[in-house]
Amino acid sequence: MTAAPGAPRHDIADPSLAAQGRLRIEWAERSMPVLRQIRERFERERPFAGTRIAACMHVTTETANLMRTLQAGGAELALCASNPLSTQDDTAAALVHEYGISVFARNAVDTGGYYAHINAALDIAPHQVFDDGCDLVNTLHTTRQELLADVKGGCEETTTGVIRLKAMAGDKALLFPMVAVNDTDTKHMFDNRYGTGQSTLDAVFRATNTLLAGKTVVVAGYGYCGKGVAERAKGMGANVVVTEIDPTKALDATMQGLRVMPMSAAAEVGDVFITVTGNRDVLRAEHFAAMKDGAIFANSGHFDVEIDVKWLEANAVAVHRKIRHQTDEYVMADGRRLLLLAEGRLVNLGAAEGHPAAVMDMSFADQALTAEWLVTNAGELTPGVYDVPTEIDREVARLKLAAMGVGIDTLTPEQQEYLSSWQFGS
Repeated sequence: MTAAPGAPRHDIADPSLAAQGRLRIEWAERSMPVLRQIRERFERERPFAGTRIAACMHVTTETANLMRTLQAGGAELALCASNPLSTQDDTAAALVHEYGISVFARNAVDTGGYYAHINAALDIAPHQVFDDGCDLVNTLHTTRQELLADVKGGCEETTTGVIRLKAMAGDKALLFPMVAVNDTDTKHMFDNRYGTGQSTLDAVFRATNTLLAGKTVVVAGYGYCGKGVAERAKGMGANVVVTEIDPTKALDATMQGLRVMPMSAAAEVGDVFITVTGNRDVLRAEHFAAMKDGAIFANSGHFDVEIDVKWLEANAVAVHRKIRHQTDEYVMADGRRLLLLAEGRLVNLGAAEGHPAAVMDMSFADQALTAEWLVTNAGELTPGVYDVPTEIDREVARLKLAAMGVGIDTLTPEQQEYLSSWQFGS
């Protein structure tokens, strides 16, 4: 966790990758026009001058451009990885040696190293925190409580993290305000749906080179992420099956022409299984026992608990590690071969590059503008989970449309009066 001369504190894999990482960061920036506009304004106005921000996020080229935006606004930053397999070592090196940002992240670091990196980022004594899964916030509340007095608020990026934060708030355990950036329309409607849909299948293709057309793809969970995966798989010619616990979402999937059934039935017919629920043990012993030879399964939920990997490890008679890129083959006693992608971790970042930069442009614009809003308003907020102000969400959508050259209508004065009045009849 030391710093080379002229570099900020860091723990990264290979400093020699910095130049390569910078090229990839600049490539991603080409598809992030909204964040670029925000960075230009932040550079002029410096809203984060004197603010320390600790971030636990996927260390990717897109995240690097968010960090550059906060840095342009005057923030002092420390970044660690929210997933051991998602770290791009060249991006981490570039952030440290090309942009002067503290980074604690190495690809495939073990659990001990993962939490050591979180603690190293927290050593900055942050005023704000950015989290992706709530591990950094959880660490603050359990083992780094001495830092809580300085924390004014923060942002949470993903569904799983928001669920955990709301549980903390419900137990009166959350001690500062957190904003659920995940729940904005420009995040969950686009990042979760279009980003997860494309990047998950990208990971399946990179890992297995399988043909989806004609195969049965089982999607566990039909929230925004599940819808995106199901839509993309259907578009590739797959027969899509959805499993759900929510009757409304199950009905929605049925009305979209998808087959809906319990996982116990789906396990017998599926060729590819993708979990996107945010819950644990979605694929477990009784499902593995019913699967075909060659069944592929991947997790696109946040944490590596959706697939019972421990059961596979304990019950396989042979395990062929990395039989292909991020593909482990588990041989069962009856000779069936089951294929697990990215160790059961977030597959789109473990076996591919995550969401396209054009999608993350909106999500990270939400993050940047929400962080600015917190600087101004955190003192007025009590501990709890807050929504992103609607005006921020709409501003991000407006900037994205403008960057795409898309125009929309505006209300006439008469239309505004009609919509705001109760006095007009039929």
